[in-house]
Amino acid sequence: MADTNETYRTVAEAVSASFTVQGSEFIGHIAPAESVDAAEAFVERVSEEYDDATHNVPAYRIRAGDSILGSGMTREYSSDDGEPSGSAGKPALNVLQGEDLENVVCVATRYYGGTNLGTGGLARAYGRATKEAIGAADTIEQRPHDRARVTVGYEDSGTVRAVLESNGIEFEATYEERVTFATRVPASDAAPLYDRLRSATSGRARIE
Repeated sequence: MADTNETYRTVAEAVSASFTVQGSEFIGHIAPAESVDAAEAFVERVSEEYDDATHNVPAYRIRAGDSILGSGMTREYSSDDGEPSGSAGKPALNVLQGEDLENVVCVATRYYGGTNLGTGGLARAYGRATKEAIGAADTIEQRPHDRARVTVGYEDSGTVRAVLESNGIEFEATYEERVTFATRVPASDAAPLYDRLRSATSGRARIE
């Protein structure tokens, strides 16, 4: 299991950087992402915004299992998006690995300029797109966080809200048939906090 007190490097905000190689324009887009769903959503947004591009090449590294709910692994993904195998997604992912960034997603957009770059040229260009996007962003140290859904009846909702607020926990509450608190908890604090919530609700809180 990952060390929940360990920090990791990521980017502070979503940024883009562009350059041209032999007529082809490359745009590197990078953003922080705390989950695979968030990374996939960013890839989808960029792909929709640049749907007239020749290629939108994604790569991401997402921490998983920083707390009792996970497995302590890092999920890595990349795709060549139609470029020759190994010439685009892997070079982008290699840069993320080399910079030791986690919870980060990058999309390298290419507008073909009429000149074939060859596998080596493509690999250098997609790696550069990722590196320049990182260079345009501020990199920061983050503490691992755990996201969980705490579901209770209305009779326990005030108690749960009070525990979360008194511990400075970020949350969003949804009031339907039952009340669900979507929480974001520093991973090192997650286990004792969940124990407090269960104790405060006499075990009625469902945490998942």
